[in-house]
Order: sequence, then structure tokens, then C-alpha cells
Amino acid sequence: MAQFINSKEDLVTQAIDGLIACSGGALQRLDGYPHIKVVTRSDWDNSKVALISGGGSGHEPSHAGFVGPGMLTAAVCGEVFASPSVEAVLAGILAVTGKQGCLLIVKNYTGDRLNFGLAAERARALGRKVEMVVVDDDIALPDLPQPRGVAGTLFVHKIAGALAEQGEPLETVAAAARTVIEKVASLGTSLDTCTVPGSPKEDRIPAGKAELGLGIHGEPGVEHVPFIGADDAMMRVLEKLRSQADAKNCVALLNNLGSTTPLEMSVLSNAIADSGIANFVIGPAPMMTSLDMHGFSVSILPVDEKELEALQQPVPMAAWPGLFSLSGVATQPLPDGLTPIAPIPSKNENTKATLEHIADLLIDAEPALNALDAKSGDGDTGSTLATAARALKGSLDRMPLADLTQLFPALGNELSQTMGGSSGVILAIFFNAAGDACAGGANVEDALQAGMDRVSQVGGAKVGDRTMIDALQPGLSALQNGLKSAAEAARSGADGTANIHRAKAGRAAYVPSENLKGHNDPGAEAVALVFEGLARGL
Repeated sequence: MAQFINSKEDLVTQAIDGLIACSGGALQRLDGYPHIKVVTRSDWDNSKVALISGGGSGHEPSHAGFVGPGMLTAAVCGEVFASPSVEAVLAGILAVTGKQGCLLIVKNYTGDRLNFGLAAERARALGRKVEMVVVDDDIALPDLPQPRGVAGTLFVHKIAGALAEQGEPLETVAAAARTVIEKVASLGTSLDTCTVPGSPKEDRIPAGKAELGLGIHGEPGVEHVPFIGADDAMMRVLEKLRSQADAKNCVALLNNLGSTTPLEMSVLSNAIADSGIANFVIGPAPMMTSLDMHGFSVSILPVDEKELEALQQPVPMAAWPGLFSLSGVATQPLPDGLTPIAPIPSKNENTKATLEHIADLLIDAEPALNALDAKSGDGDTGSTLATAARALKGSLDRMPLADLTQLFPALGNELSQTMGGSSGVILAIFFNAAGDACAGGANVEDALQAGMDRVSQVGGAKVGDRTMIDALQPGLSALQNGLKSAAEAARSGADGTANIHRAKAGRAAYVPSENLKGHNDPGAEAVALVFEGLARGL
């Protein structure tokens, strides 16, 4: 899998330098590359308790992204998913620890415990005051004697960091950290594994399944469960965490494990808000990732007033999303004038039959138009038109079928609401302009041509630009000679788009010319099919 890296060997050092270079001077590092990779606050004066965390890289923005006032004083970085060395940790301790001492915040992995633990012993031998806490918040394996430390570690960083920033002594900061560790619980789930640079991607999660309880280093989860959707995935996680949420105030930390899109994370946010498991939330955001893992984790922490206050304290690091109350979705009424006045329904069997016939043509053409659009777009033109056509058929009994001056605007309003993309807007402009012309006394042919003129004026497309205009304009121009002539003109215009290799408007304008050669524009093709169907049916 291609990745935006230069080499596996330089990946972590170049990433650290990039972070520091873009920090506006807030961060610096120890000059110990490649073996000692320690990021520190550039404003640190050793006058308060220092907080040091770290571990293997690949969890960004953890840990270096949380170095700053109110959180970490230093982050000790290892290679991807590998603990930093004892020397690296010791260098970090010696660099930032003053008379007030330092607190090491370590995730419960053997390498981290050993390396941070030995470094702490060596620092104490050198006269430094050092405490160490171990975070073990992962509940994926409830019978495991030493649970893993995962995203709940961020609660410890924030609460202990707030107290340290306020000048509290090491004993108080360490005690607060241990209290948080006793209460926090986390669980994650994913649809895919992560891609470790330089290694083949492990493909162990079957299609249609999600892995529940996997680790942040890509370790296999507890079980594969059916993947039904976001709500079900969230509920599977929360049902195992709910016993932890028995408190007046409870905070949920919603963490993106790497490549879950912001859109997906917002859907998951909706699910966690609806669950009622917490009344405060941190996120959604990538906070402790697992490279590019397509998953999420939730950490639950019941908090007292002091802990809540510490979580609410603002910090300047962009990676920290802040704490917010979970509340209902606020709405306000739609503004006056947005919804057009509903026309008075009227009957005309011939008009109804014509509109039904057009709708059926578009519904039947859905697969062919989608296939054609796949050559030059995202393959949804047929579906877009068919969806609107089905909705139109269902609305005909509400339409003013006996009055064209009302029918044309009503069609425009209907299509603007049911047809996605730009097509619905274009046709709304077309039919509203046709209705205006019809109300001014124009006959049907002239009214439709007025709609055509307005579309060209507003949309900017003209014949030759490879859009639906290439079939619609000639079809309408020939309509005065009858439907057969109009159908022939529209077909000629649609087929001509296959020879237009560079679109000047519409979505195809962004598509390479080689994708367009020999293929009709799908919008123009749809217009031609409608004219041909009308000529046959009427």
C-alpha cells in the first residue's frame, strides 16, 4: 500500500520535526536523533511538576501532539509501535524535571513498563523525584491480569496536567492520576486492520464483520461480530462500558482510530448522544490512533466536580478537542417564504398520462444511464433521475394538472426537492421560467424555450459544452415541427456529445478527455430518451 513516507527508517524523526516546525515555536526536541526522540515544551522552566508520557509512534497525535501547557511537558517517542529505550526516557526525565519532580504516565505494555520503569529508577539514583502511574483502561479482555492502556490515557494526561499547571505538588498530581486510572474504561472496534509501514497489511476481518476489542497496535480483538451499521456498532461497545457510567457526571471520549472519516465520526457521535451513557463528551477526534485503522474507541470516565473542572480547563494544543456538554439537537422554525404556496390540485388525464410516461421512461433507463455515467462520472445519473421520477409519480394527484401556469412551477418545486445534484436545480429553473412565460401568454413550445434560455443564462452552459443542453436545446427548437422532429434533433444532439472530448461545463469538465471519447453525455442521453419516448407514446 502506497503511503506518504520517504523511508521507514526516517519516518518517525521526520514526522516529529514536521510537528515541531509547524508548532509556532511551542515545541522543541532534544538533540539526540535517531535513538533519542523527545519532544518538550519550549516554554518550560522546571518550576512545576513535569508530566512525561510516550511510547511507540503510530498513535498520533498522541503523545507529542499533547505536549503543552495544561497537559504533557514532554513526550518520549519510539519507533512505530515500539517502546522508546531506557536512555530516551531517562533523557526526557533529566531534561524537564526540576525540584518539584515528574510524573511518568505509562500505558500498560510490557516494553513501556520496563523501559519507563528502569529509567525512573536511574533518575531517582541521580537525585530526581519521580513517580510513575500505569494506565490499564482497556476492558476488551476482562480476565487479563494486566489490561492494556489505550485512549483512556488521555483523561490522565488532561486531569493530571491541569493540576500540575496549577502548581499542585507531585503527590497530589500522582494521586489524582491513580484515581482516574481506577475509574476509566475503554473499548474499541474496527472494520479493518492498520497498515504498518514496511509490512504487508494483515487481512483478518471478513467482509460484513467488525472486530471488537482490538488493540491500538493492531492486536486481534476479542471477537468478530456482524457489522450492521454505526448505531449497532456503537451499542455493542457501549453495552460493555455502561456499568462504568454509574455517576452523576460521566464523560465519554470518542476517539477516531485513524482513518474513520469525519462524516462517520459524526454519525457515531449521534449514536453516543442518543445512548444517554454520558452527559459530557470529548471528541469526536483522532486522539490515540492506530495508524490508519478504520475504527473508533470509546472511553468512559465518571468524574467528580474537581475532575470535571480539570477537563474543562482550556489548553492551546490543536489536537485536544475540548470538553462539551451532550445535549439534544436544537432546531428553529424554517423562515417564512421558503416553502412555496401549495397549488390547488386539478385533473387532466392526458397530462397525467404524459408525465407518468416520462417517469416510466426514466425509471426503466436507470441501469443504462448509470452505466453510461460511470464512464465520465460517479455512475449515479440513472439513479438520480429514477428517484425523482418515482417521487413525481407519487405526487401527481397533488398537482395542478389542468393549469400549465401552475403545473410548470409545481414540477420545478417537486424536482428541486427529489432530484439530487445540479440536475434538480437546473430543472427547477427550467420549469419555473416556463411557468412565468406561460402565465404571460406564451404557448407550450415558447414557454419551454423560455425555460431553456433561462437555464443557459443561469447555468452558463450552451450547445457544445457536453451537457444535457446539447440534446435539450435542439429538441425544443424542433418541437414546433412535431415530436418526431424534436426526438430526431435531440437524438442527434445527444449522439454528438460522444465526439466532444472536452466538456466545458458540468461534472464531466473535471474528467480526463480519454474517459469521454465515444460515450454520450448521460444527461443529454436522458433528454433524448424522453423525447423519443414521447414521440412513440403520443
